[in-house]
Amino acid sequence: MERLVEILRQLGISKVKLAKLLGVSRQMIYNYLELEDLNKWPKDKKVMLLNLLGVKSVEEIDNINVDTDYIMRVESRIDNLFSENLQEQSQSFSPTAVFNGLAKKQKEVMYNIIEIMRERLDDEHDEEAYKLFLYLYHFLQTMNSSPELKYMLAYTSKAAGFTKPTDFAFDEHEQFIFESILFSAMTLYKSGGTSKGKLIESHKRFVNQIEQKKEEAMSRTVELNSAKIQALKELGYTEITEKNAAEVFEKIAEIDSRKVTN
Repeated sequence: MERLVEILRQLGISKVKLAKLLGVSRQMIYNYLELEDLNKWPKDKKVMLLNLLGVKSVEEIDNINVDTDYIMRVESRIDNLFSENLQEQSQSFSPTAVFNGLAKKQKEVMYNIIEIMRERLDDEHDEEAYKLFLYLYHFLQTMNSSPELKYMLAYTSKAAGFTKPTDFAFDEHEQFIFESILFSAMTLYKSGGTSKGKLIESHKRFVNQIEQKKEEAMSRTVELNSAKIQALKELGYTEITEKNAAEVFEKIAEIDSRKVTN
């Protein structure tokens, strides 16, 4: 199972993505991966996974070489699978199924959101609406990782008059600070009280910060890959297998710690 987990990691297939591909919950994927043998998976899910990986048996997984060509083949199968699933869902979709298990007020909020989205997305040529809700989707994906995003929603609700300005649904102290700063920023934006030169410099810092984060993430990936190669070399292996995975990962951690102590 360790070899399978390593292959999925190398392919960039997260547990959430794998759950979507196999049509199960994320928790179920965690349960599957806790099993010591893929043969203990439900037969249909095991077959789906083997087809996704392009192998005919569990034993062949150990021989998979995750190179560029292999990654492209798997991605092609994933694209086809997502397209088929989307078509099946659109044909069998029940408008009421999405509300199953929700309480009354949760249903009402979800219904109102869907109605607004449906109205704006009705025109397939409206690229702005598509981008708007694509960014909203990205916002929702990252909301749990940053409390400021929740404060931003609360500020918008208050500024539009839907919520009393003295209501604090989240951390009152932090939300109060954020709303005060955001109000100052919005006031400055609307008044045009900042010079164009300062705005250009500020936006440059914004772009540079994002680029730096991307470079750091890429650098870390390269570091880990380099550590993996070095670990295999020091241990006398050519690749990570189910038998040597624990030893190799321990060696990678050791190599990584050398950089910290040096």
